[in-house]
Amino acid sequence: MNKQRLLMMIEVAIFAAVGLILDKLSFSIWAQGGSISLVMVPIVLMAMRWGTLAGLTTGLIVGVLQVMFGGSILTPLQGILDYFFAFTIVGIAGAFRPMVLHASKNSKSGAMLGWILIGTTVGGILRLVSHTAAGAVFFAEYAGGQNPWIYSITYNSSYMIPAIILTGIVIFLLFKAAPKLFVQKQL
Repeated sequence: MNKQRLLMMIEVAIFAAVGLILDKLSFSIWAQGGSISLVMVPIVLMAMRWGTLAGLTTGLIVGVLQVMFGGSILTPLQGILDYFFAFTIVGIAGAFRPMVLHASKNSKSGAMLGWILIGTTVGGILRLVSHTAAGAVFFAEYAGGQNPWIYSITYNSSYMIPAIILTGIVIFLLFKAAPKLFVQKQL
């Protein structure tokens, strides 16, 4: 195994553990679940440092760790949507890494930051979609007489939109303080 791949695997493990800790240090707003946390920050960082595969892997491990440390699973499909897929898909932010690297190479820090924030937003919205699907299908009884899809999008947006904004702010501050954090180390 080459050193670069080993370094990536070590960083995936460390960032996934940090993601779990950041999720446990969250602000819960609803008794039925959902919280505002910084869990997406390490996933996005890995996606920007190493690419989509590393971001997806970090997100998957975060989802697995959440299940291991107290996730609430009612059915296998709900567990897949709310934990495994929802956190894995945040790693899709890595699809914007080539644009980030191009902007970095041309010393365009504003463009680099813009692509990082777009990746963060896309990953967060896809996570919201996953939680919304799980909520509409598996938690419809909480909707009462409402359309379960409208209830679920409203419920999940109430914590996911602030979480996406908070993640974007933290990513912005990290970028301003340490832009090299977004570029992988060459061995």
